[in-house]
Amino acid sequence: MRAELVAVGTELLLGQIVDAHSAFLSRELSQLGIDVFFHTSVGDNHSRLKEVVKRAVSRSELVIFTGGLGPTEDDLTKETVAEVLGVPLVEHPPSVASLEQLFSGKGQTIPTSNYKQAWVFEGGEVFRNRNGTAPGVAVSKNSVTCVLLPGPPTELYPMYHEEVRPFLESIRNTEEVVVSNVLRFFGIGESHLVERLGTLIRDQTNPTIAPLAKEGEVTLRLTAKAGDLQGAQELMAPVKEAILQSVGRFMYGEDDDTLEKLVISALRDQRKKLAVAESCTGGMLAQTLTSVPGSSAGFQGGIVCYTNEVKKEMLGVSPELLETQGAVSMKSALALAEGVRSRLDTDFGLSVTGVAGPDPVEGKPVGLVYLGLSEKGEAPRAYRLDLGGSRQKIQIRAVKQALYTLLERLKKGVAAK
Repeated sequence: MRAELVAVGTELLLGQIVDAHSAFLSRELSQLGIDVFFHTSVGDNHSRLKEVVKRAVSRSELVIFTGGLGPTEDDLTKETVAEVLGVPLVEHPPSVASLEQLFSGKGQTIPTSNYKQAWVFEGGEVFRNRNGTAPGVAVSKNSVTCVLLPGPPTELYPMYHEEVRPFLESIRNTEEVVVSNVLRFFGIGESHLVERLGTLIRDQTNPTIAPLAKEGEVTLRLTAKAGDLQGAQELMAPVKEAILQSVGRFMYGEDDDTLEKLVISALRDQRKKLAVAESCTGGMLAQTLTSVPGSSAGFQGGIVCYTNEVKKEMLGVSPELLETQGAVSMKSALALAEGVRSRLDTDFGLSVTGVAGPDPVEGKPVGLVYLGLSEKGEAPRAYRLDLGGSRQKIQIRAVKQALYTLLERLKKGVAAK
């Protein structure tokens, strides 16, 4: 089944919001064996939206629209699709009742404009909106099915899982399923990864292998089509094994794994606590760790020691060391890691100090970063990084390298038991 996605809203074209819906729907449709060939964004303009609808229904079997189902005059999606397909809109009494109940429950009268949200395609499908005022709708004509979904994420995603996915499963013209497995790598660039995999990527058929470079890491997405989940997994298994034999030592996780998730999970499982001291990353490492729900199970806290005064007064780094070696040095990184572990009474102390730019510091080049790792009962370690890119990229790469360094140490702790 050929599908395309149309995101409606002038705010998309102005860059005020990002079209996350199309990414979500593309992932979901691939699991149903539905191929998405086009993504389109169009503003709240009748003539341009009409052109987009005409083109979409002329080349696709399934068109999913997101947005433009609100009560205002610039919400035009439903009316425009009805016009192009020649399908009348009719009032849907259950949707009217839901609207009236929603507003009366708030002690309000329903605005007249909201009633247009209860108009649906004659002979079409209606998807109940349990989190808003606009129901989703669908209609099929001339071998094309159009599905219209509300724009707010809190409405679209539950509606899709509860009602739209079962509907799509009933109309899809294939029994195939599509399964993807994302492999995550650190410490190797995209070009070197592709080079090492060589013929695996060049000769791919089913499953396919798609490399993607992210900031500071690389992913490989394996995607297989088969009659069922087990068949797809069986197709991927030998390809995955071949990848691991070639570059497995660089792989740190799969699918939704992130470095920070794995670090927190390992700390929690080993009943260890971490504290961090950050200079050039300015709190980014702590923020990344605390983005993980339940991170307090392994993360104690951190100190942003941006100036030498804070390094001395809060973390006990000696003035002589800072004067002779500088804040950006291996010995300072070690002192910071030891200091924060001691001050916060944790099992591990992790430090980052360096030059993020745009100018050199202490006569040291932009991109020079040192990591310090202190572990209770063990000799501290320090690592030198020579990073490139903008100030932000250097900070992100330093944070990821710090997390990866700690993760590798935590893995060794498990292996030693």
